[in-house]
Amino acid sequence: MKTTFKLGLIVLSFVSSGLMAQQESFSISTQLRSRGEVRNGNINPHEDLDNPAMFINNRARLTMDYARPNLEVRFSTQHINVWGEDPQIDRNGRLMLNEAWAKLKKDDFSFQFGRQPLSYDDERILGGLDWNASGRFHDALKIVHQKGEHAAHLVLTYNQNSESFKETFYTGGGQPYKTMQTLWYHYGKANTTPFNISLLAVNLGLQKGTLADYATNYMQTFGTFVTYKEKSWDLSGTYYHQTGKNTNDDKINAFMGGISAKYAFNSLFALSVGTEYLSGNKKGETTINAFNPLYGTHHKFYGTMDYFYASGFKPGFNPGLIDNQIGFYYKTSNKVDMSLNYHYFLVAEEVYNANNDLISKNLGSEVDLQLNWSIAPDVKLMGGYSFMVGTPTMELIKGGSFKNNWQDWGWISINISPRVFTSKW
Repeated sequence: MKTTFKLGLIVLSFVSSGLMAQQESFSISTQLRSRGEVRNGNINPHEDLDNPAMFINNRARLTMDYARPNLEVRFSTQHINVWGEDPQIDRNGRLMLNEAWAKLKKDDFSFQFGRQPLSYDDERILGGLDWNASGRFHDALKIVHQKGEHAAHLVLTYNQNSESFKETFYTGGGQPYKTMQTLWYHYGKANTTPFNISLLAVNLGLQKGTLADYATNYMQTFGTFVTYKEKSWDLSGTYYHQTGKNTNDDKINAFMGGISAKYAFNSLFALSVGTEYLSGNKKGETTINAFNPLYGTHHKFYGTMDYFYASGFKPGFNPGLIDNQIGFYYKTSNKVDMSLNYHYFLVAEEVYNANNDLISKNLGSEVDLQLNWSIAPDVKLMGGYSFMVGTPTMELIKGGSFKNNWQDWGWISINISPRVFTSKW
């Protein structure tokens, strides 16, 4: 009760201090993003008789922001659809709130609660997943302390299916966890200090059982992300470890690590190299050794065809991943740039076929090409093409037929996001 009373006083002080605000602003922003795709093996490799899929998806988003020195409020609603999905005459719309939060501020502290994206560092573990038409949100309380080059965030969540009258059993179907406690510390400022370091710890409460008999297991993920930028060099390194138990009461002992280096030869051309290792399950082990990157933006890291972690392995396989990369970046003008990335994939752990024979760790190679054209400050046209040349090991753990099928994916997207109204008083 004492803790609750103190927290109430803090919130009340934030609100009362907000009444003394001297400047206020209100703005309305819109976004219309359409993306056409031709999937000939994207996410899940095609089998011999599969035909390509073609569609256009759409995001229509309206965002309203209110701000004064001690208070910020955001409401953002969106409609997600595939062209042709809805009838011409439709009385059952699917508008939903992807953001609805308020932030109360006082001195070096802020107190943000409601529906919000959680995006930290390079979005390896927690990311907004903007590539997906829907994005990703959490219903959370975020307490922030920021002073100089030091920042600390505490994120707390507690999920339920409804306003129930008894029990606290969470059947899921909404968020993939019942509770989450996240602590993030960061030293440094982007574009100001060459050296930046972050420490992240996430404790997930995963509920198991039934209404008659349930319990909550906890899984911990903790690690660091380090960057160094000086002149033409951009260096980064990351490491995370996982412990605890899953919903099957299996013990978890997994890890991932990666390093990358990018060098800009001039303002137009840059080259990057990197490698990443994500541990996998070992044959005969009852402990879960496969690393789970949780709620990150996986599309950024393991090839844009989304074969790994953005989608799952075949049942019975979770061998981890080694991803060796090389990337080329070229800026043709102030408005047009391109990137070409090559991935050489291997499994992290040994894999056996149906005859119990040890097979090659080589999964194959993926090439990702992307072009970006900033037509106007709020209008961007993008397109890409990717293909994967897989091996029998890739077919075993992921499915599909790489020997007889060319697995590729192409897309083109236009993103229009003007701020249509702003006012200050």
